[in-house]
Amino acid sequence: MANIIEIENLSFYYGQKRILDNISAAFGKSAIVALTGPSGSGKSTFLMTINRLWEEFAGARMSGQVSLFIDQEKLDIYARDISLSWLRRKVGMVFQSPNPLPMSIYRNLALPLRMAGWKNKEIIGHKVESVLKQAYLWSEVKGRLRDDARTLSGGQQQRLCIARAMILEPAILLLDEPTSSLDEKAAREIEALIFSLKEQCTLLMVSHDQAQIKRVADEVMEIVGGRMSGL
Repeated sequence: MANIIEIENLSFYYGQKRILDNISAAFGKSAIVALTGPSGSGKSTFLMTINRLWEEFAGARMSGQVSLFIDQEKLDIYARDISLSWLRRKVGMVFQSPNPLPMSIYRNLALPLRMAGWKNKEIIGHKVESVLKQAYLWSEVKGRLRDDARTLSGGQQQRLCIARAMILEPAILLLDEPTSSLDEKAAREIEALIFSLKEQCTLLMVSHDQAQIKRVADEVMEIVGGRMSGL
């Protein structure tokens, strides 16, 4: 299996505290990789090194290299000529708690397309419908696309957030405990959605739920004491 992510000698610090310690790892295309380990061990931080979200936090710093293989080219995502907007289109992220924007269901999905330069309303509409179907949401929301997205249930909001992350067709999707705030039924719906996405992208998912990991993961990596190892 060809790799899509390669990490070399990655260390990460918040102030003087070392969170990640000289991690090297590689992840293949079209796979679901679960990241597990004790709370506070650096799992979420590790995800943020792959889309550079950590750069928004004062006092944080890292060393090492993170490379992505995109369009048959190896790219150092920390190189000066890498655009953050481009990177975050290629590397989507979904957080622990659903975070729909304070706007309509439709606009939550159309906004990333418009920010990426899409202008044709008909094409945007088709894309929104397609990604809602992919997220198993279309039949539930097709009659209320103009409603505030925050009126959806927790599980529906999380599926909407996954749809929003997927609408620009990222190569990688980062999931930071995406079901931990949901009931069992909603969590299983999210698991089915995650499993269906792996043919389109590589998914890295933080989870403490060992039963969930067994159900969906192709590979399991553990972070303990800042070090990563396979299970």
